[in-house]
Amino acid sequence: MSRHQTHQRSDIYNRITDKIIADIEQGVRPWMKPWSSAHANDRITRPLRHNGQPYSGIN
Repeated sequence: MSRHQTHQRSDIYNRITDKIIADIEQGVRPWMKPWSSAHANDRITRPLRHNGQPYSGIN
């Protein structure tokens, strides 16, 4: 038994690409972090593992 879809599914890759292009055209740089560390009182640290050691970024 097959299902017939009456509407066409949107392509997620096209939607994401269109969103990135729209942001760039508006002057937004989506690859930049949207926050500022200038207001941080302490230094920014890496996330901690379950045992309290900093995550090294290597799996």
